Amino acid sequence: MNHKTIYADDDKESIRFLLRLRLPPLVIGLVLGIGISFLTSRFEEVLATNIRAAFFIPFVVYIADAIGTQTQTIYARDLRSGHAKFSTYLFKESALGIILGLLFGAISYGIIVVWLTDALLAMSVGVAVLCVVAVAPIVSMIVTEFLNDLHEDPAVGSGPIATVIQDAISILIYGTVLSLMLL
Repeated sequence: MNHKTIYADDDKESIRFLLRLRLPPLVIGLVLGIGISFLTSRFEEVLATNIRAAFFIPFVVYIADAIGTQTQTIYARDLRSGHAKFSTYLFKESALGIILGLLFGAISYGIIVVWLTDALLAMSVGVAVLCVVAVAPIVSMIVTEFLNDLHEDPAVGSGPIATVIQDAISILIYGTVLSLMLL
């Protein structure tokens, strides 16, 4: 059976049609986003022990999202053009995630040591950044590929869904690293 993917096209489609395409992944993101707040509350003890660890939650979440968004955008574009091979992208994007994770983790460590003179917190943030950045491209690719396989426009759904999944993973990784290293 041949299913044709319907792509969102603001130039041609009605607002009603675009809303019908865009609303479901955003509602999923809303519900899962509230869940992230509950997940974050699970790390209250470590955050209360070192309140400065909370300073870096937005950064850790942002950097993973930015890298995941780059991967998702490039992969979704190339899926539409027919020039994407999942295994090739997965290998290269995983390698990029590890390299960027090492780079941004080291930079984060250095900045935090100088700024807050707290080597343990700096190491915790650096390790967490390494991990979340290494995982981000993989999450983005899997979500994008999954939506494409369902014949849904991956450019519409993968951004919101991959972002909220990556946010949850980032909070889980960050909270776990902090708990292991700071408690």
